[in-house]
Parts: sequence; structure tokens; C-alpha cells
Amino acid sequence: MLGRTLKIASLVMFLAVVAAAETIPAGTHMTARIDSQINSGTATAGQAFHGNLTRALVVNGETLAPSGAPVKGKVTYAKSSGRLHKPGELALRLTAVEINGKMVPISTSAFRAKGKSHTKSNVTKIGGGAAAGALIGGLAGGGKGALIGTAVGAGAGTGLAAATGKEEAVIHAESALSFTTTTTVNVK
Repeated sequence: MLGRTLKIASLVMFLAVVAAAETIPAGTHMTARIDSQINSGTATAGQAFHGNLTRALVVNGETLAPSGAPVKGKVTYAKSSGRLHKPGELALRLTAVEINGKMVPISTSAFRAKGKSHTKSNVTKIGGGAAAGALIGGLAGGGKGALIGTAVGAGAGTGLAAATGKEEAVIHAESALSFTTTTTVNVK
């Protein structure tokens, strides 16, 4: 009886190991290198992208996908930058990984990117315009000219900031992005 119980327990453990090797558990980390640049100024939600795993996908000691295996993903959020505030934003998720020649659907956490802040650049442009305007106004018209020049210069600096102030989120081609699976996926 004890021998039969041990055989059954061994069989159950073997089947559990085999089943584990046929799944990608939730919480599995993957890093993918994307093929092309993605810019928040031109990207749209739902836009597809492609890439390759930077490291083999190994689960319970078994390699499910080698380094370089193709992956697919999509942009899940894209917001273009405002001119004077709110930098651009992007969110990307992996949607599939190639395992044994077959694209297997997966669900991952989002990789998020945000453009640079506008604040420092805008302050520099507006403040520089105001200072230049004050200097020119002061030279041309004394104290009253300096006051008028400050206002005119600040306006010009604001115009310059508005004209040049977009700060898009950009993910360059060949960037390595990290993702984590959010659900367990059967690969067979």
C-alpha cells in the first residue's frame, strides 16, 4: 500500500512539474528590445510594435523562449505634449511572445514613459525674454522704457516657449523595456 501511495505521489509531482513548464506564471519578468521609435506626438492607442526578448524566457528551469525570440506589443496610452505644460506620455504592453514557433498571447504590466518637464525651459525662455526686453527698453527709454520692455520681452519669451515647448515622450528604437506578466498563460 505504501509503495502504491509513493508512486501516486511521484506521478502527481511529475504532472505538476510538467504543467508548470507549460505555463508562464503571473509575475514573470520579461525584457524586450523594440524595433522602432515610438513618439507620443504621433503614436495612437492600439498601435502595434514589435521587438525581441533580450534574455531567454525561463520558467522552472525550462527555456520556453530563447533570447531573441520575437514579441508583439501595443501602445495602450498616448498623449501628445502641450505647448507650455503637460509633457507627452506613453504606455506600452506586450501582447504576445513566440514559443516553439507559435505566437502565444500574454498580458503584461505597462511600461510608461513621460517627456521632460516644461518648467525649467519655459522659465528660462520667458525670464530671458523679460530681461532682454528690460535691457533694450531701459537703453531706449529709461525707467518707463525698461518697464515696457520687460512686459514686451516676457511676452516674446512666452511666445518662444509656446512655439518650441513641446516635450514629447520618446522611446527610441533598440530600447530595452521591462514588463511583468499579469496573468498565468498556458503555452501548449
